[in-house]
Amino acid sequence: MSSAARTARPSPRKTPRAQGAGAGGGAGEQLLKIGEAAKALGVEAYVLRFWETQFPFLRPRHTHSKHRFYAAQDLQTLRLIKRLLHEERFTIEGAKKYIREVGLERALSAKPGAAAAAQLEAPGAARAAPAAGTAGSASVSGAANDRTRRAMAEVRRELESLHKLLEH
Repeated sequence: MSSAARTARPSPRKTPRAQGAGAGGGAGEQLLKIGEAAKALGVEAYVLRFWETQFPFLRPRHTHSKHRFYAAQDLQTLRLIKRLLHEERFTIEGAKKYIREVGLERALSAKPGAAAAAQLEAPGAARAAPAAGTAGSASVSGAANDRTRRAMAEVRRELESLHKLLEH
């Protein structure tokens, strides 16, 4: 008898998808549970919950039972955050500052690497940086990499000379 009652109950997964399709987006919009979204991004579910606390513009839909459902726009935003933090090596504060200065829409449309190049140009230069990678941005990132390599080589030489002094 209890098993019949369990099978008769509607699945909480089906209800939010049907409600979500009419509530916020186009017809047939697919919503993913937090575990499905995490798997699609290659991160753990707790990481998505943490990012939600750190990035105020990241607000997935919630059911009455507080289950999170992510729409396609949420996944794009999550991919941007993951790219900034994992690939372009921003800190959380740096990623928030970049998105705040550039704007979420421009940041979403920017090519990978454009954010790091804009930050290397000069402090606060993200506002003036182009949204998409142009021929100029490739040369800027190349020049920044050369400057960084030269500076690191100089630091290494200085450390090696200090090490020799300390050995004797």
